[in-house]
Amino acid sequence: MAEEDHNEAEARSFQSCAAEVARLLRLENVASVPEDRRSRHLAHAVRKPLLERGSLPEEFFAPLMATAVYDPDPSFCRWFVEPALCAFGRRRVMTALLDYLRTGTDAERAGAKRAWYCAHLPLRAERSPAYAPGGSRDPALDESLDVVDEWLEVSSDRLRDQADSPIHNEA
Repeated sequence: MAEEDHNEAEARSFQSCAAEVARLLRLENVASVPEDRRSRHLAHAVRKPLLERGSLPEEFFAPLMATAVYDPDPSFCRWFVEPALCAFGRRRVMTALLDYLRTGTDAERAGAKRAWYCAHLPLRAERSPAYAPGGSRDPALDESLDVVDEWLEVSSDRLRDQADSPIHNEA
């Protein structure tokens, strides 16, 4: 696949993921902008409503994670990771990203690595009432040291596999 075709396919994937999040938020007419600006428009349209919600239904988790992974801009994938962290917990978000790293396509693994950085954001009371003083947040939702260890193990295994590949050794 040519680089331009590959980038176009990734943009379409991101766009369809962002459109699903917009649909779940019941945002009308957010896809009615020119094709070349639609992806970023969708991302901007869903950001504020996502952060304003104190909680999100279960049906949001997979689309949020997919949108974060497929977002081609590492500066913006935070817009999808942060609400997922607040609603579903650091542990679950990191575990989903670890699954993308283990089993995803090359593009998904790259996206998981971009989103992994955002998964370490501090969780603040102004983003979720559960983090306010007196908030009721189960600490187990954010315990993630074992997932971080798994991430590091899988990452180092992948690097070792790449170094051992015949293509790498021929260079």
